[in-house]
Amino acid sequence: MLCVVSADLTLAQPAQAGVEKLYILNCGEGVAGDISRWSPGVNEGKSMDFVDNCYLIKHSQGWFLWDTGIPDAVADMPNGLAPADPRSVTWHRPKKLAAQLEQLGVKPSDIKAMAISHTHPDHIGNVEMFPNAMLYVQKAEYDWPGANNTPRFKPEHPVTKLEGDRDIFGDGSIVVLSTPGHTPGHQSLLVKLPKTGEVILSGDAVHFKSNWENRGVPSNNFSKEQTLASMQKIADRLTKDKATLWINHDKAQRDTLKMSPEFYE
Repeated sequence: MLCVVSADLTLAQPAQAGVEKLYILNCGEGVAGDISRWSPGVNEGKSMDFVDNCYLIKHSQGWFLWDTGIPDAVADMPNGLAPADPRSVTWHRPKKLAAQLEQLGVKPSDIKAMAISHTHPDHIGNVEMFPNAMLYVQKAEYDWPGANNTPRFKPEHPVTKLEGDRDIFGDGSIVVLSTPGHTPGHQSLLVKLPKTGEVILSGDAVHFKSNWENRGVPSNNFSKEQTLASMQKIADRLTKDKATLWINHDKAQRDTLKMSPEFYE
């Protein structure tokens, strides 16, 4: 009996298990008014270009999306989306997420699973474009009250509430890493690519390269202690796995990477 089950499982396995491709999508571009907001005491009053990425991953078991960026509606705003705090980022949306998916021949309904690094608006702007996709989010983030105690997601959206790290497909190729600090339930993502190797997608555990090197903790982070511990967790993983850190908002790094429709294998 065991032999029969084993044979059936083997037949059901795709030819190449794990991650097949990763696309970096343009999910926003903006200008930060004062980057010392993210690294107190450093670069006071200095402006900086920011980018906002989403990552579409083709796994042998289906399409997976990491972060959803600035709302697509911002693409129709000539002056972009201005922040309440002038030190923060004024966002523009040069390309809609929907259009980039369409260019790749991917329909929103093709996305079976997704995860968000955290619930700030520049990361969850298009979550409801995928109303049936299973959403992986830390329970601490899901339960964190929004403005006026409003929920951060529609209650009917399917969700898996995590309490720590999670291997999404059970093969080690896409692993959510719990990295709280920026928000109560912030998370980052480890992706193992067959040719490129292992990358860690930062979310907002860190915002730009000097911020990472100097261990700068943004003044508005939920917890400084948790932020520093999460940075160390990422650093330890980078060393252990010889992985590369892709910093979500860092334009200088983003400009060296291949953008969709090109992809990483």
